[in-house]
Amino acid sequence: MTTLTVATTGRAKFLRLVLALDAVVTGTNGLVYLAGAGLVSDLLGPDAGLLRGIGAFLLVYGVAVGLLAARGTVSQAGVKAVIGLNIAWTLGSVAAVITGMMEFTTIGAVWAIAQALVVGVFAELQIMGLRKLR
Repeated sequence: MTTLTVATTGRAKFLRLVLALDAVVTGTNGLVYLAGAGLVSDLLGPDAGLLRGIGAFLLVYGVAVGLLAARGTVSQAGVKAVIGLNIAWTLGSVAAVITGMMEFTTIGAVWAIAQALVVGVFAELQIMGLRKLR
């Protein structure tokens, strides 16, 4: 497995910061979906049970990304996996809105697209962070 030492350089700090921000945003989103699934369901549209499942995934994913950011060395493969999952989330969110498969309210559709944009930006910043380390 390829690892990148990211302890102290300015270039490495950028990647760590982006990963840490991704972890916080994702974990917070997951907690909100878990704790407030009923209210969030009423606002966004998808079933509360589905939102709880998404919330659990996001919470676990956020913790994993946070651990990746906090390590003394960061696995290049790990960062690439985060980037890949972020891109998949972005595309999946847009597809869910376009196809209507999630039965979003208008607010829910706007939220899903806004969330997709944020996750897409995280993916792009993580790509930039990897490139800075080369």
